Amino acid sequence: MHELAATEALLAVALEAAREAGGRRIGAIDVVVGELTSIVDDSVAFYFEILSRDTPAAGAQLRFRREPAVGRCQACGAEFPVTPPLVRWCPKCESADLRVEGGRAFYISSIEVDG
Repeated sequence: MHELAATEALLAVALEAAREAGGRRIGAIDVVVGELTSIVDDSVAFYFEILSRDTPAAGAQLRFRREPAVGRCQACGAEFPVTPPLVRWCPKCESADLRVEGGRAFYISSIEVDG
């Protein structure tokens, strides 16, 4: 259900950006979603279709790009992709001294506005 709130925020930002740019209609919105978020693209698209009715964003295309997460072992320096469920040990040396970077984003990277 958190996709509803996320989609409301996404739409508000897009509409404000279009208004500031003097655009009459939003054609497309590029959205970055981190692999470690629990945000489901189809749910965002579903809510967006409903929420954007009768707005300049009605019918806009949502284009999703997933941001990967990378695990780094502090002991041996190994890097590896991270997806849920999170690993507890380095796949190379089995150290538990890990750092996870990326994969938590949710933002608009660009908006196409028609004048």
